[in-house]
Amino acid sequence: MSNPTSAAGGEGAVASSPAAEKFLVLPVIILILAQMGTTGDNGALSLAASALTSDLGATTSDIQLANMIYPLVGGAFMIAGGLLGTILGWARTFRAGAVVCAAGEVALALAPNMAVFIWVGRVLVGLGASLLVPSILGLIPVLYSGRNRMVAFGCVGAASGLSAVLPLVLGMVMESAGMKPTFLLLAAYFAVVAALSLRLPRAASAGERLAFDGIGVTLAALGLFLFLIGLSNVSAWGLIAPFERCPFTIFGISPALPVMACGIVVLVVLVRVERRVEEKNGIALLPSSFLRTPQVLAGLAANAIMFFFMGAQSILMAPYLQLVAGWSPVDVGVISIVTGVPTFAFSLGIPKLLPHANPRHVIQAGYLEMALALGVMALSVTTDGASAAGVYAGAFLAGMGAGTVASHASNIVALALPERDASQSGGIQSTMRNVGQAFGVALLGAVLLFGMTNAMHAGIASDAALSPEVRGQLSNMSVDLESNDEFERQLDQVDLTKDERDELVRLDAQARFDSTRAAYAVGAVFVLLGLATTPMITKR
Repeated sequence: MSNPTSAAGGEGAVASSPAAEKFLVLPVIILILAQMGTTGDNGALSLAASALTSDLGATTSDIQLANMIYPLVGGAFMIAGGLLGTILGWARTFRAGAVVCAAGEVALALAPNMAVFIWVGRVLVGLGASLLVPSILGLIPVLYSGRNRMVAFGCVGAASGLSAVLPLVLGMVMESAGMKPTFLLLAAYFAVVAALSLRLPRAASAGERLAFDGIGVTLAALGLFLFLIGLSNVSAWGLIAPFERCPFTIFGISPALPVMACGIVVLVVLVRVERRVEEKNGIALLPSSFLRTPQVLAGLAANAIMFFFMGAQSILMAPYLQLVAGWSPVDVGVISIVTGVPTFAFSLGIPKLLPHANPRHVIQAGYLEMALALGVMALSVTTDGASAAGVYAGAFLAGMGAGTVASHASNIVALALPERDASQSGGIQSTMRNVGQAFGVALLGAVLLFGMTNAMHAGIASDAALSPEVRGQLSNMSVDLESNDEFERQLDQVDLTKDERDELVRLDAQARFDSTRAAYAVGAVFVLLGLATTPMITKR
């Protein structure tokens, strides 16, 4: 009777034997713990918004960039992580990713300023995730088959729900001990995951010698980096007209769109180059089966939209609740439980209880639930805070939607691909998740900050209650996401009457309210656009 598992150093297909039908429990627990860690890291960053502002002097743009760097770096290198896992073995890349993530968390804990926090700590965590996350998804097609594979993917999807416990624990640590011990705790967590990876199953190598696609890795990293760095800086550099913080211009306009366009051109070149590489070597960074199979494209879209939704929560909900409504990290951590319970239940419950459900209908239901959640979250926003009942209702619906999509998003990709490509697809799936999250943070952050700035400046310019002198002093005023009290402190350096101060506070609150709701609405429309891809889901 052959072993159902494959080599840690060069896994092959799972053997077709009775043993292959037995569900391997320990490996999926290790994969769940790793997935929880990567999700928990994002949760810790959301909880740290107030601490970053007070301890390291972070602005909303800094927090947005810190949220962006992880998916930016991860998105640029996760396809490469998928290829490395195929060549070196998924257990090795899994272990290496956990170690690099631990190092990144230590750098975050010890960062003396936002520059080190973003460009050392967040970059290291992103690089670690580019190895760890594709390995999580790559190990499942190797270790599991048939219904067991669907359940294993559901378990990993449910890990996003289980990880809701981490923000609550991390929020308690952050509130009682501060930001540094919180990130050190995460470093210890990843070190434990690395140690547990030694227990992943081993068996004989498939014996296939595969070449590393250096040209593909370079083009993919460059193209994705250019696209995402342009996208992430739209709100800082400007869309067309350059903002004051724009580092340079291209023919007099903001570099955001030209940099994104260069990235797209490089990615188009990548697709053409990869066709020749695959013909020559038999393996490529981007196998042609990924692009020519409609169901794979629909599955990749599902992965991107699911994490676009998470990006919306990280840039809209958590900062607003902490910076405007005054919620504590523990309060925000409780919301993660409200989201996590249905995420866990739906991710794991749908494959277990409805194994014959049509994946297309499941994904469609998930999109509708996520759009509804964003609508409820928008309605929960008030001019000076948020309605707790609306926040919790939106969070619960969010968990339902995310769990529903997660239950099938990865499996519909694996169903439509040959065995080796299904395993390698973990890299491209992870990349799409990071691109989706980065796009969510960038798009909705830009809608929020653009809307606040434009509405505030328009209000100041047209408000007859303000004197011409005051309007002149505030014509170039920078607008940030902050509470009424924080905004009033900004006004201390401006010579104002009490009535003018009250009017400016009212204008700022209204601009903040309108822009936040508009950003949620844009997010809901984008999620609903995903319905157009679902007719491509045909294999069950």
